[in-house]
Amino acid sequence: MNLRRFIFALYLTLFVGIAVTSGVFFWQARAEFEQLKQREARSQRRLAEAEARLKEQERIIERLRTDHEYVEKVIRRRLGYAKPDEFIFRFED
Repeated sequence: MNLRRFIFALYLTLFVGIAVTSGVFFWQARAEFEQLKQREARSQRRLAEAEARLKEQERIIERLRTDHEYVEKVIRRRLGYAKPDEFIFRFED
């Protein structure tokens, strides 16, 4: 009878040990999965922002290639160019 109890206690201890070890591994895997999901969400947001910037830059490039009035406006604004009969007034902010 003692041998039977000993074997039962041994199996029970082994089962509980395996269950606890499995639980710890599962908890760690779950925590890592949550971190990866957060990282993926951040990466998706950054990708969406980069794609939006790229789309805007492509639109600007296309306008610079085709719209001569836009080109003139950009040159005048960024480089401070003026036509011969115009004056440029600059004010400090």
